[in-house]
Amino acid sequence: MIANVLSIAGSDPSGGAGIQADIKAISANGAYAMAAITALTAQNTQGVSDIHLVPPDFVQAQIKAVFEDIRVDAVKIGMIANADIAAAVAEVLRDCTAPIVLDPVMIAKGGAPLLQPDAVSVLRAQLLPLARLLTPNLPEAAHLLGASIAADRTAMQEQGRALIAKGPAAVLMKGGHLEAPESPDCLVTRDGVTWFEGQRTKTRNTHGTGCTLSAALAAQLAQGLDLRDAVTAAKAYVASALAHADDLTVGTGHGPTHHFAKFKGLHP
Repeated sequence: MIANVLSIAGSDPSGGAGIQADIKAISANGAYAMAAITALTAQNTQGVSDIHLVPPDFVQAQIKAVFEDIRVDAVKIGMIANADIAAAVAEVLRDCTAPIVLDPVMIAKGGAPLLQPDAVSVLRAQLLPLARLLTPNLPEAAHLLGASIAADRTAMQEQGRALIAKGPAAVLMKGGHLEAPESPDCLVTRDGVTWFEGQRTKTRNTHGTGCTLSAALAAQLAQGLDLRDAVTAAKAYVASALAHADDLTVGTGHGPTHHFAKFKGLHP
């Protein structure tokens, strides 16, 4: 049976991040992708130029329509934009029994804010407790905690534990912002800490890596993998997508990863 995964996020017309990246990543990881859109963005590989928010009641209507008809095996939450949308998403998912992966999207690759300041408190109070897994990068983790950005592994562990105290069942602290040749990620649960090592890939085509990883994680959890195995599989998928990102010629800025690199050379 193929698992069904619902992504709740914003749209990226250039296809590298947001809903478009989620659909590609979920599909490439063997699950069926569905989408509820929270915002329309005007963006490309150079950055975000405009954002149009979807009314909160219509965001809810999209999510309800899916749940009323379709078995949902996992949910990924990305861009929620403002406090009203965050509260609407939290309300409609309050009784959800499927694992929820929450990627606290706050700032676009080019620096544009994707989460209004008033939404942070709602995210902390209402969405974090629903999450099976929270997947912040280091600046996002620091912003959620009101702390300085973690600069080493010890600080990553400490901030992961501090985030656990705010409600999520587990936190994957992504180490891509560390100033080091490696890019380690730290999975923090109430039972302990697991490190996942990773080498940096030399490419400027990193647009949407956070969206891609969280969507891949949701797809793996939907198929029954435990947290550690899901992280291992999702990280391997993203590493391959980054390794082949330069095969694409998409835009002149930070291009996307190659979501379907794993299928290169395969024929029907």
